[in-house]
Amino acid sequence: MAGKERDAGTRSAVLVALGANLVIAAAKTAAGVFAGSPALLSEAAHSVADSLNEVFLLTSLRRSRRAPDSDHPFGYGKERYFWSLLAAVGIFVLGGCFSFYQGVQALGSGENETRQGYVAGLAVLLVALLAEGASLLRALVQTRRSGQGAGDPALRTVLAEDGTAVIGVLLAAGGMVVHMATGNAVGEAAASMAIGVLLMVVAFGLGRSAHQQLIGVSVDPGLRGELQGLLADQPEIDTVEELLTMRLGLDSTLVAARIDLVPGMDSERVEEVSLRIRHAIHARWPTADRVFLDITDARTEREARTASRRRTH
Repeated sequence: MAGKERDAGTRSAVLVALGANLVIAAAKTAAGVFAGSPALLSEAAHSVADSLNEVFLLTSLRRSRRAPDSDHPFGYGKERYFWSLLAAVGIFVLGGCFSFYQGVQALGSGENETRQGYVAGLAVLLVALLAEGASLLRALVQTRRSGQGAGDPALRTVLAEDGTAVIGVLLAAGGMVVHMATGNAVGEAAASMAIGVLLMVVAFGLGRSAHQQLIGVSVDPGLRGELQGLLADQPEIDTVEELLTMRLGLDSTLVAARIDLVPGMDSERVEEVSLRIRHAIHARWPTADRVFLDITDARTEREARTASRRRTH
């Protein structure tokens, strides 16, 4: 799937999630205040955090498509990971921390919730479950269509949000039912704290992944091995001294190789071979759009290093 087509599908999935979360957040807040339910208020905070995160993700989709310029010659692909990192922080603070706080506060609360309020709250959670489930299904369909799996940080965040939202709704509903049946707020408080811990764990995972991409991560070992093999199979290459890779974005990968060519090639032939190898790499892996070959004389370098070591001893 082409980058623009994939991003259009991802944007659609994010917009569906945003619309669902805005409506659900308002309904959960109203029902939570009416019922005095900490679990329901925790779920409202979860939906508010998700809504803000969808705005971050939409921003990442727009900004990451900008063309390279003099200040950013490798493009803006890492914008996706930066905004995904902000989304993870939002999930942790607005969702996880607030939900856990609500649960702790509920343990010492002496509020007497009404059965009517709890019935209304459970009805809202049922609607939320259907909406979050539909959003999750839409994100799963887009993940399969995109061919990126969970590699797209925007899709990965939506999947994580919707998945935890479905689990969170079930936890909140369970806590409310226990509270209604026993009259004890401990079950609901535990549900609220469980939602908070779940959000913190998910946020940590998303943040860790975005952090790795931001500081620069190489391609997977399998792809690196294939790159190494392609270079080694070129008849003009004697040895591959070093191979470095880094993902610059979903559609951009940096490949830098230091290679030693066979002896006896003139400068014109070296330039021709270098151009052909770069084209071969890009043809086989279209995302490898930044390919740099450093032509070196490995034997001369090894002799120079050996001589240098001898002088130091």
